[in-house]
Amino acid sequence: MVNFSLEGKVALVTGASYGIGFAIATAFANAGAKIAFNDIKQELVDKGIASYKELGIDAKGYVCDVTKEDQVQELVAKIEKDLGPVNILVNNAGIIKRIPMIEMKAEEFRQVIDIDLNGPFIVSKAVIPSMIKNGGGKIINICSMMSELGRETVSAYAAAKGGLKMLTRNIASEYGEYNIQCNGIGPGYIATPQTAPLRERQADGSRHPFDAFIVAKTPAARWGTAEDLQGPAVFLASSASDFVNGHILYVDGGILAYIGKQPQ
Repeated sequence: MVNFSLEGKVALVTGASYGIGFAIATAFANAGAKIAFNDIKQELVDKGIASYKELGIDAKGYVCDVTKEDQVQELVAKIEKDLGPVNILVNNAGIIKRIPMIEMKAEEFRQVIDIDLNGPFIVSKAVIPSMIKNGGGKIINICSMMSELGRETVSAYAAAKGGLKMLTRNIASEYGEYNIQCNGIGPGYIATPQTAPLRERQADGSRHPFDAFIVAKTPAARWGTAEDLQGPAVFLASSASDFVNGHILYVDGGILAYIGKQPQ
């Protein structure tokens, strides 16, 4: 029988005070893992700890900027002292800036790349040595449909997530021999606080134009939820995926497979 248990494992989920990261960390805890998470502000960490406690989860929260290598090294050392070596890493922390490319400042572009691509590089680099020492580990990078597609206003995000897809494959290629599996999850359009403005009803009660577009473009005819990502994440974190490496699992309701309905 395939084993989806995470009993005794230490999981670090970055940016997991709420949203997708919170849902994934919750699923890991329910599968038996000890949970560590970070966020960039103490108030977010405190809110995250309180949210986990409401679910009966004793998560350890830390303030850390994933773009700062010294802070990340300190974070990993603290987790090892408090819980043990990191067995599972989820690179979830990220931002998006919806700005037309020719209006985007270079600094804004760099900020997205720094958090969404450099961050996963820095955190992965920090945990891989102990994974090698301890006989293996799991790294899950939260990619995106924009790892495959482009669309207006998200040039920096698409560049970062496309790069993250290839970083995922390279980590798998370089460290697979040490029993480290590095895979990605590519969420479709997920109902989170980040996407809330795109789902707000209009004054007349009709759907936001972007909301209507996504529902029509997705074979599942709905936005995804953070909970839709829990099962795939547990699979990729568990021994059930020991021979899966360098793969991006798209959890998108079928949107990448769908060309759209023919106009009537």
